[in-house]
Amino acid sequence: MLRSGAQLITTIKERCRTCYTCVRDCPAKAIRIVRGQAEVIGERCIGCGNCVRVCRQQAKSVLDGIVHVRELLAGKAKVAAILAPSFPAEYHDTDWHQVVGMVRKLGFHSVHEVAFGADLVARAYRRLLDNYPDRRHIATTCPAVVTYVEKYHPELVPNLAPIVSPMIAEARVLRRLLGSDLRVVFIGPCLAKKSEAGWNAEHPEVDGVLTFIELNRMFAEDGITAESVAPTDFDPPHAGIGALFPISHGMLQAAGISEDLLSNDVVAVDGTNHFTQAIEAFGTGALDVRLLETLCCNGCINGSGIDSRTPEFKRRVAVSQFVRERIHEQEPGQWQKWVGDVAGLDLHQEYTIDDQRLGMPSPQEMREILSRMGKTEPEDELDCGACGYATCREHAVAIHKGLAESEMCLPWTIDRLNHSLVELHDSNAKLASARQALINAEKLASMGQLSAGIAHEINNPLGVILLYAKMMQEEAGDDQEKIEDLCMIVEQAERCKKIVSGLLNFARKSKVNLAPADIREIIDHSLKAIQVPASVTLAVEHQMTESVAPVDADQLVQVLTNLVRNAIEAMPDGGNLKLLTDNAEGMVRIQVSDSGTGIEQQHLQKIFEPLFTTKKLGEGTGLGLAVTYGIVKMHRGNIEVKSNADPAKGATGTTFIITLPLRNPGGTDSSPIGRRPTGA
Repeated sequence: MLRSGAQLITTIKERCRTCYTCVRDCPAKAIRIVRGQAEVIGERCIGCGNCVRVCRQQAKSVLDGIVHVRELLAGKAKVAAILAPSFPAEYHDTDWHQVVGMVRKLGFHSVHEVAFGADLVARAYRRLLDNYPDRRHIATTCPAVVTYVEKYHPELVPNLAPIVSPMIAEARVLRRLLGSDLRVVFIGPCLAKKSEAGWNAEHPEVDGVLTFIELNRMFAEDGITAESVAPTDFDPPHAGIGALFPISHGMLQAAGISEDLLSNDVVAVDGTNHFTQAIEAFGTGALDVRLLETLCCNGCINGSGIDSRTPEFKRRVAVSQFVRERIHEQEPGQWQKWVGDVAGLDLHQEYTIDDQRLGMPSPQEMREILSRMGKTEPEDELDCGACGYATCREHAVAIHKGLAESEMCLPWTIDRLNHSLVELHDSNAKLASARQALINAEKLASMGQLSAGIAHEINNPLGVILLYAKMMQEEAGDDQEKIEDLCMIVEQAERCKKIVSGLLNFARKSKVNLAPADIREIIDHSLKAIQVPASVTLAVEHQMTESVAPVDADQLVQVLTNLVRNAIEAMPDGGNLKLLTDNAEGMVRIQVSDSGTGIEQQHLQKIFEPLFTTKKLGEGTGLGLAVTYGIVKMHRGNIEVKSNADPAKGATGTTFIITLPLRNPGGTDSSPIGRRPTGA
């Protein structure tokens, strides 16, 4: 029984995952997604239990009736158990006499068949059709269907058959026969019965509800098995063919009502999708029938409160077989006597409107919501159903109603993730480049400070060493061995002096004096000062539309000279050397490409570091590219390198790409830029 303030189904958040299966299978769309997790909205829920049945993570919790039932059994009042006619589907492997004995063992004073109430309800439907041939009715045997109509088709509430369900009918029967102080507990396969039991909160007719799942838990807790109890029969009154109610079309057969396909007066529909469509068609008049008999499940033998995993047709056979046995065992005329004992029993039921319909979005709001999901064109509406809604527009309506989130759209989410991955990759690449640039800049700054501090101090001792070495060479006479040793001293001292000279030049290049200059002229001037071997083919291609930029011409000449000479040295056997210029996004770009031996991959991150060189001992100082890097950065530009040294991967060679701004950051064409930057 659903007590005041309680909610039938809740979500166990730590188990709920982003699958939207419950959304997809909820006929009432009573599930709201908040931050990726499903929340059952109590006032919209019809109690069908589909969300419980389809949740693979077992993240749905049903209001437990065991504690309340045990309290009833511990009280002073007599408590009767009324067993739904679908019980053979749950206990198909157990003799029904033993099932009754097991229920009685829990402490119930008596155990009865809801099917007898179903017999009375079936007779009431027969009279309804006979007495009101011009009216159209929706059967009210399924509480989930009744609740669905009250909440989502309130205009059809007058069409609900004013007849109680078999559960309420049986409760009224027992109170007439056994006294009004009797307590009644329904046991069956339906979660919605917990809600139905609380419809009349002031004067409840059913005091407690257990599903078969809960009944089995109580058996286990009390150690009750089929072997541990004596088999017993149901307490009277016993049922007739009303026990067919849990099977699809069972109510019609029990009432003696035929589903005539020619007259189309009566139609029976079951299943989550079919019953909602049938009610919709009934409301529009497309389904013009006198009686629409609907079940939310595919028969009560498939209710969400059933514990058995036996195939559906085996459950169906179990119910049919039980009905045949019961009818065969009954004494002739006994059933009619029991029906006579409750003659005139009130089976009337009123239903109330509980409108839970939400407003629809305007066309403009619909376009905005679809746009937020990346659906700006009709072809963007894939209607894949991954969100739990049949169409993208249904999803958009749910978002408008506060029941769904844009992130539930799987294609859109995947597209966003892919876009984010691309952006993240680009950001990582830029971050790595900036990090390396920062490292290089810090090294350049440190080397500049170091060079300025020690270069002069080293030059003086080197000058003395060279002076005395040459004097000793003159005094060596014909001592060839001594002359060779002295030549080695002079050679290495000269090399040290060359390195120190480079360090001094490196340290002094702490400022650039910018002035407008034509990049083409600077390149042409640089090439004139370089001796290009005959084995190297030189090509210069200018594609710039703007060639004048604020640069320090002398330092840019040094940059180009360093790069061109390195390119020539990388092609000892000859090759192709190409200089290409163009414009890109307010920048001038200079590319120096060679077809030489290339730079090994492991060296690419180090080539701009001071004193790092891949040349043989004595052939390079490792300062050329470091100086080049510093000059480019002081121009607020950038330098990149692409190289392949593996012939297996394609043509070998190296390309240096320099980009320099066409305008000064300050807006003027000529100004000194301060000290060497510490970042890229």
